[in-house]
Amino acid sequence: MPDPESPADPTQDTQDTRDTQSETDAARRRRRAQFLRELAEARELRDRVQPRRAKAARLRHAMRMRTFRW
Repeated sequence: MPDPESPADPTQDTQDTRDTQSETDAARRRRRAQFLRELAEARELRDRVQPRRAKAARLRHAMRMRTFRW
């Protein structure tokens, strides 16, 4: 006789796991997007507060891009 507490459909358990995993992935993507927004905001603030350092960083980045070989 089947166990009354076990799911009737064996695929039901894997479906629940998949739903939980997709919610976890969605939450992770939301947290990551929030982090990247805050990081960009912090960089903009630092660039405004330290314009000389920001200019030097832009020049270094431009030099790296010019010397990069595809």
